[in-house]
Amino acid sequence: MLPHRSLVSRALKTRASSSLAWIRPGAHDYLRETLESRVYEVAVQTPLAYAPSLSKTLPNGSSLYLKREDLQPTFSFNIRGAHNKIANLTPLQKQNGIVACAAGNHVQGVAYSAQHLGIDAVIVTPLGTTQNKIAPNNQSRVKIIEHGTDFEASLKEAYRIAQTEGRSLVHPFDDPLVIAGHGTVGMEILKDTAGELPDAIFAPVGGGGLIAGIAAFVKEVAPTVRIIGVEQEGANLLQVSRQKRECVSFPVVNRFTDDVGIRALGEENYRLCSALVDDVVTVSTDEICSAIKDIFGDTRSLMEPLGAISVAGAKKYAHEHAATSQQAEKYVAILAAANMDFDRLRFVAERSDDRERFMSVQIPETKGSFQRLYNLIYPRNVTEFTYRMNSQDDDVAHICMSIQTKSAPEFDEVITQINSQDGMRATDLSENELAKAHLRHLTGGRADDVSHERLFRLEFPERPGALKDFLGTLGDASHARWNVSLFHYRNHGADIGRVLVGFQVPAAENDAFSAFLQKVGFRFVEETKNPAYTQFLM
Repeated sequence: MLPHRSLVSRALKTRASSSLAWIRPGAHDYLRETLESRVYEVAVQTPLAYAPSLSKTLPNGSSLYLKREDLQPTFSFNIRGAHNKIANLTPLQKQNGIVACAAGNHVQGVAYSAQHLGIDAVIVTPLGTTQNKIAPNNQSRVKIIEHGTDFEASLKEAYRIAQTEGRSLVHPFDDPLVIAGHGTVGMEILKDTAGELPDAIFAPVGGGGLIAGIAAFVKEVAPTVRIIGVEQEGANLLQVSRQKRECVSFPVVNRFTDDVGIRALGEENYRLCSALVDDVVTVSTDEICSAIKDIFGDTRSLMEPLGAISVAGAKKYAHEHAATSQQAEKYVAILAAANMDFDRLRFVAERSDDRERFMSVQIPETKGSFQRLYNLIYPRNVTEFTYRMNSQDDDVAHICMSIQTKSAPEFDEVITQINSQDGMRATDLSENELAKAHLRHLTGGRADDVSHERLFRLEFPERPGALKDFLGTLGDASHARWNVSLFHYRNHGADIGRVLVGFQVPAAENDAFSAFLQKVGFRFVEETKNPAYTQFLM
């Protein structure tokens, strides 16, 4: 694909009228190298799509556009820089082969390019990070070596292989040709917005390859467009480096958006970013998960955390600057990648639902208290309910539960309503990381003194209000005759609601209880002799 003529003309005029300080003697000419990039031998020009639902959430009537790099053949932007580097090798270098150190989706880009060009490739990855990263049809000329526990160890091994075998190193981000290849993302954005340039472009930082390439091109052609880097809390390399005015290295980093754990920006990446990036926004894990859900709502596409972090940053930036800006702005966020690991989906789903609020509740340890509590919450949907009796002598039951509300103020109303009841006390745990990550899975355990307990798995048709009806049916049918000593429910959006319930049933009443279960009509399986129960819950 050739760059648009008006874009080239604007670039040349801008260059002629300015002398940017970051273009030092001997530095690479990123404008020229981006315009001459060979990425389109394998990559595609991705669409810039308006996000109507996301735009409605922004203040001052601002709008958000999504740069769909998830639509590349490898489902990530990395193919651009990887191929531009490999395609520009000399014939002798191509004959000798390449070696790459994999930083996440860079593996896919290198493998795809090597297969396309018929080049022998060795890819060094940290232990345990190769799953779902190489498509089977791109493996024929690629050898994978797992070495070291982090990116630095793998990179050191890649350098060793390059020196001993005469292979050319394809660095994932600290290479001018890789940076220039990624610069085509910025070039396409400016081409697609030639009539009305964006006010800001949001890009993930990582090691700095993508954002450095975008900034190097955009700041020459359209210097008024702000370049905003987005980093995760605990991996904010660029933010801290800018504050300290030097490229810093972290001993450990948060790996949610980068499973190989890059602990420092590349040297050239830092040089460009420190001069050209206007601002850096940091976002939390929950904000990234929420962005994944928001993007799905607008595109019906599922991003990995790296692919959604720019949207999380754009949302946060827009709201933080709403008071000072007070005018509608046009934002572009890069959807960098969509190679989502399936085992992450449950975590993302739990943390992304900003309607779901988590709380602990204390209620009287008396028969019928469950029903009273639920009636206070209804018609709001209960999505999680966990309880375990601790002792026969306890007069208070401790419950962990999640409910769905339309807003935070509505949840506050629920908390207030519960706290107004005699013997009840609710605590908001929605922002409590310990509770969300661990407590919800650990509540309960062995009971000190719970006699005559029988454990059952019960199922009922899942629908709005189904749990309320289930509790009501149990209460009406048993007339509160048998005490509930354990209760666990989690709504997973399935067609069947699954509940684990413990009842205190004296031996003399076993026949009556069996008749009760048959009467209520729920499908059930008794688990009283299950070793998982006897070892961990009795």
